[in-house]
Amino acid sequence: MTNPSPHEDGQTIQKLLVGVIGLLDTFSAEQRAAAVSSFDDPQRLDWDIIPKPDRVGVSLHNLDRHQKVVVLDLIRLVVSREVYTKILAIMQLEHVLRKIEADFLGVGAPLWRTSDSYFFSLFGRPGFEDTWSLRFLGHHVCLNVTIVNQRWISATPSALGQQPVAGVGVLNPLADDEGLGFALLESLDDEQRRHAVIHDVAPADFVSRQVSHIGALEYPDHYDLGMPQYQISLEDRRALALVRAEPSGISADRLDDDQRALLGRLIDTFLGRLPAMAADAYRTRLDADGAGGIHFAWAGGLVRGTPHYFRVQTRELLIELVNAVDDGNHIHSVIRDFEHDFADDSLRAHQAHLEGRGSHLSTRTTSSEGTELTADNWAW
Repeated sequence: MTNPSPHEDGQTIQKLLVGVIGLLDTFSAEQRAAAVSSFDDPQRLDWDIIPKPDRVGVSLHNLDRHQKVVVLDLIRLVVSREVYTKILAIMQLEHVLRKIEADFLGVGAPLWRTSDSYFFSLFGRPGFEDTWSLRFLGHHVCLNVTIVNQRWISATPSALGQQPVAGVGVLNPLADDEGLGFALLESLDDEQRRHAVIHDVAPADFVSRQVSHIGALEYPDHYDLGMPQYQISLEDRRALALVRAEPSGISADRLDDDQRALLGRLIDTFLGRLPAMAADAYRTRLDADGAGGIHFAWAGGLVRGTPHYFRVQTRELLIELVNAVDDGNHIHSVIRDFEHDFADDSLRAHQAHLEGRGSHLSTRTTSSEGTELTADNWAW
C-alpha cells in the first residue's frame, strides 16, 4: 500500500471474523437474509442515526437471547469499555423517550422507542483474506467497521447521540463528550475565545452531515432531517462552513498547558469509540504533528440549555458535537477520518493491487492449466 494506514490490527480483525462466522452459523435462513447484503449495496454508506423506515439488517427484536449477547460482544471488541457502557446506556434511554414522547408518538411509542430497535448488518463476505464490513445502527448509535483483505480495519464514522440530556438521572452517557467541550470553552480568556468562537448560531446537525467522504468544503444543512423546528440561515451556513485546508477556531498552540490537557482528554474521549490500536496510533501521530495541527471551534450559545456546537479538526480527524434542537437537550456527536471513513483509501489501494496482481482467493478456484508459475504475494 502506498500510504499505509494506522489501522493494521490483526488481533481485533481475527476476533471479529471468527465471532461473525460463528454468529452466522446460528442464524436461520431468514435472519441471514436480513443481516447480509452485498459489499457494494448503497445502504453500507447510510449511517444516519435518526429513525428511518428503510433500515437494512436484522434487528435485535428478531435475535434470540444468545445471539444478542454475541452481537454486543462484537461491539465490545471495537470500542473502549467506557464507550461500550455509553452505547448500552444510549439504548436504554429509548425507554425514557418512550414516556416523554408518548403523546407525540401515540400507538407507535412502544414500537419506535425500545432498546431492541437496533440493526446488525454485514456487507460482503466475512472470510479469510476477504473484504467486508459490520454495522450496528439505530437511534443515536452507529458503528461502522470495515475490514479490507483481513489486514486493515476502519471504524469511522462512529456516531453517538443522547436524548434527553437534562434531567436523565444516572443515564447521562455523553456527559464527558459534551462536558469537556464546555470545560475547555469556559477556560478560555477573552482573546482565546475570540479565536475559538466562530459564530453565534449553532448548526442543526453535523456540518459534515452524512456524506460518505468529507470534501474540501462542507456546509451544514438548513435544518436537520425531520426536525424543521430549528432552522439556520444562508449566512449561518456560510459562517459555519468546514474548510479542510483552513481549519476554523483556535489552534492548540494558543492554549496553555492545562487547556491543552483538557483538549487532549476531549479527543481521547472520542478516540475511545475506535479499536484500541487505531486510537493509540492516532494519538501518537497527533503528538508528532504538534499542537499547531489541532483546532477547536465553537458555535452557538456559551451556556448549557442553549443550542451549541463544537468541532475538533486535525490533519486526519474531524470530531463534531451538536446540541441544538430542543433548546440544547438533544446531542449528536461523531468522530470521522478525512481519508479513511469506511476504509475508503485502503479499499482504493487494495482494488489497484487486485487489478495488477490478482487475488489469492481467485487462484483457489481457478485451474493452473495454461498458466505459468510465478512468484507472488497475495497477502501483501
